Amino acid sequence: MGLMDPYLNKGRNVTTDNYFTAVNLAKQLKIKVTIIIGTMNKIRREVPATVRTMKDNLYSTKLYKSGDMTLTVYQGKLKKNVVVFSTFHQDVSLENNAKKTPETIKFYNETKYRGNILDQMAQKYSVRTCTRRWPIHSFQITLDLAAINAWVIYKEETKEKIAGKEFLVELSEELANINI
Repeated sequence: MGLMDPYLNKGRNVTTDNYFTAVNLAKQLKIKVTIIIGTMNKIRREVPATVRTMKDNLYSTKLYKSGDMTLTVYQGKLKKNVVVFSTFHQDVSLENNAKKTPETIKFYNETKYRGNILDQMAQKYSVRTCTRRWPIHSFQITLDLAAINAWVIYKEETKEKIAGKEFLVELSEELANINI
């Protein structure tokens, strides 16, 4: 909630992954005029027991509603379904194609984009090494995110098109030369 403080009471959308999505958070955000949509882990208490073991027909959708909260269970693969929680979608329509994708899944996929790109870049261009010490691990993650943020700011300010890998190589060379 502290991270969201500048954006509360402005009618914004919060897209989360299954680690952060929870009914309690949704209720707190609803009071602050903010909606939440995100995937939900099936082992959470809030998820009905029938969802945990559900194996349905391919491309089928089940909806569970409680007040203004909707839980969409979509069987997108034979042995794996996706659970998406939303306070934005009261009625869920299905696409008119072979996969019959629910509106909540489509909306989640469109809004999760930036967070996943950051995760992919941090994984691809990382300074992380194997360590059992959490302060070192936290510092390495901070360095990864700082480098990606520096690249985004550099591209925005200079309007120069430079690949992430190329930027990070130049950044590391410049930082190494400063300390010599």
